[in-house]
Amino acid sequence: MKDLLKKLSETYGPAGREETIAGVIKDELESFVDETFTDVTGNLYAVKKGSGAKIMVAAHMDEIGIIVTFIEEKGFLRFSNVGGVSPYILLGQQVVFSNGTVGTVSMEKLDDIKKLALDKMYIDIGARDRDEASAKIRIGDVATYYRHVSFNGGRVIGKAMDNRTGCAVLIKAMQELGDTNNTVYAVFTAQEEVGLRGSRTSSYRLDPDVGLAVDVTLVGDTPEPPSPMAVSLGKGPAVKVKDNSVICHPRLKEMLINLAVKNNIPYQLEVLTAGGTDAGAIHISREGVPAGVISIPCRYVHTPGEMVELEDLENAVRLLKLFLEGPVDLQKIFPCYPR
Repeated sequence: MKDLLKKLSETYGPAGREETIAGVIKDELESFVDETFTDVTGNLYAVKKGSGAKIMVAAHMDEIGIIVTFIEEKGFLRFSNVGGVSPYILLGQQVVFSNGTVGTVSMEKLDDIKKLALDKMYIDIGARDRDEASAKIRIGDVATYYRHVSFNGGRVIGKAMDNRTGCAVLIKAMQELGDTNNTVYAVFTAQEEVGLRGSRTSSYRLDPDVGLAVDVTLVGDTPEPPSPMAVSLGKGPAVKVKDNSVICHPRLKEMLINLAVKNNIPYQLEVLTAGGTDAGAIHISREGVPAGVISIPCRYVHTPGEMVELEDLENAVRLLKLFLEGPVDLQKIFPCYPR
């Protein structure tokens, strides 16, 4: 898990530019599944075929970033955001483009730091003028945080843990998945950070019987957290109850809880008052899909220093495998289901 998580975290893959991270994930899974393919949105599918329920498990592979909007005469790059980027966290950070060009983010002179905004900031790639900068970077190029993973005991610090942790859990579960009657579609979705776009197109394409998302969630175990959360690092994966995008299907939620209890897997319950996951798009696809979420507790989400606990990821793999291996009696579990 450590080696896989380091590889995934450090790979470039902002929303809309997921080709490189998709290639890394495909290499990890090709020999463990029956089929892999991509679609025009950029989603990567890995399929284990069966005759039972059609289960879609989504983990978004994109990360937040910043996109170049203008190159100044002196070679400085103006930019906008791709996803939820805070100017205060971005200030002073190093960022990297797909071609390996590294820059530092800085700002114009401000009399009041409270007025800091992205349009007052720029990227310095060390270019002496516009021509030198344009030889390396074009309008529309996207950069992400430039950061290597650090391991502190059982905890991991790095960029893009949102949601390379979910990708790592799904990869490991598919690699270790034994015999199952279910047809399992592991979907590594694109453009989640800009509006759940990949899960909208992939869930429409697959028309699954059941949908799960694997993603990070916020925690309440730091000093004076922004809002109280009954989720902590190291206490197991969280079974989502609700967020801004989905009210998880109660029977699916109970299935996950019962599996955790029966198999002595530590778990937490999560109610997220802001944000959402791919389940938000899956559950309203076509005429509706029962959907739930397995969440990875994560500190400092959308920063270059996101922190997770390896044991939480390992327990999430156990829980997801058990769900995918077991029988899913759709009419018994979801008696109003139309199929």
